[in-house]
Amino acid sequence: MPERWTPDSWRSRPIAQAPDYPDREALAEVEKQLSTFPPLVFAGEARALKRALARVAAGEAFLLQGGDCAESFAEHHPDNIRDFFRVLLQMAVVLTYAAASPVVKVGRIAGQFAKPRSSPVEKQNGVELPSYRGDIINDIAFTAAARTPDPRRQIEAYRQSAATLNLLRAFAQGGYASLARVHEWMLGFVKDAPRSHDYKELADRISESLSFMRACGLDPENHPELRTTEFYVSHEALLLGYEQAMTRIDSTSGDWYCTSGHMLWIGDRTRQHDHAHVEFCRGIKNPLGLKCGPSLKPDDLLRLIDILNPDNEPGRLTLITRFGADKVADHLPALIRAVKREGRIVVWSCDPMHGNTITSSNGYKTRPFDRILQEVKAFFSIHAAEGTYAGGVHLEMTGKNVTECTGGARAITDEDLNDRYHTFCDPRLNAEQSIELAFLLADLLKAERAAKSKPLAAVAGL
Repeated sequence: MPERWTPDSWRSRPIAQAPDYPDREALAEVEKQLSTFPPLVFAGEARALKRALARVAAGEAFLLQGGDCAESFAEHHPDNIRDFFRVLLQMAVVLTYAAASPVVKVGRIAGQFAKPRSSPVEKQNGVELPSYRGDIINDIAFTAAARTPDPRRQIEAYRQSAATLNLLRAFAQGGYASLARVHEWMLGFVKDAPRSHDYKELADRISESLSFMRACGLDPENHPELRTTEFYVSHEALLLGYEQAMTRIDSTSGDWYCTSGHMLWIGDRTRQHDHAHVEFCRGIKNPLGLKCGPSLKPDDLLRLIDILNPDNEPGRLTLITRFGADKVADHLPALIRAVKREGRIVVWSCDPMHGNTITSSNGYKTRPFDRILQEVKAFFSIHAAEGTYAGGVHLEMTGKNVTECTGGARAITDEDLNDRYHTFCDPRLNAEQSIELAFLLADLLKAERAAKSKPLAAVAGL
């Protein structure tokens, strides 16, 4: 029998990626203050996302999860939030219409402020300081004062998350996400992009369908499913003191929910089965993600699934695989076979970003678009070969016209990277590359659906 879980039982376990706060009393005071703040999300919303993810696990929908590598206090601006939301809407409508698949939309936003680091320290010009761990912990400026973990930054992260969620809810439910506005979602700098013509054609077809409905006496404005959309937020559950402070008992069910986000995930560096992050996440009822990298063995994955989803609840657990284009074929099949053999119900999602990070010829950290696409294609083909469902993607992306990932239809080169390289941590797909990837994903989903229909047609004698 597992030990009794409490919101603070993680504190008795070993912990990785934890910042070293010099003022422990100030940290305790901030966590106490946060525990009195209103929830950012609600248990009913988290349950709705779990139901939606259960449809993904059953092969009846597709998970589109994306957003910033790490949110920045300095870039907290309504235009940035709006532009990201617009691009995700465009990607979702491409997948929904072109691939005839419902799309579950989950942002890496309104809480994605903490980042794991490969080293606890960073050196510049012979000076060694603590690594930047995200704005919720310290500042990116390379000074001793800026890099000292400051617990008061958690209050600012909470406030910015609340403001971001408020705006996202207004966009999703207030008419901005109406399909009647499908042409308006196109960002200005994307209008002359190579795939913009494809998107315009798709938007034209949607508009014609809506006009036909009106002509038949059906007003799309009276149908919430055409006028609004469901949008959820997620982040990595890295800073556990903050997550504990935001964990509350749901009055309707008596269960514990972490109210900092609808979905939380455990990173590849913090998924040790007997450590603090797994211990914390096993007790909350939110949908969970688990990053799965090359070092994860099938038996270890099954042990983690048993801990995090002992009741085999559909929609509870999403396995986010992040291997790299050159390693996915060596590692993913064994994990799929182990999970399938044991009858575990999971969502399989592909993170094609983290395993494909390289250093460019001029020293920038980047991700080649062709390697991102190669891993996505391999993810789909491996699932097809194993008879399982490729259920989603997990992307680091932005609505801004950045030059951080090379390649794509515009063929961004190493020399282009310094034009608009704005990320605080890892390189992101820009809006144009994100939409291009959505069309490629739609083709893969259509092929997957066609392959499934062939056996049915054969049985029917067609």
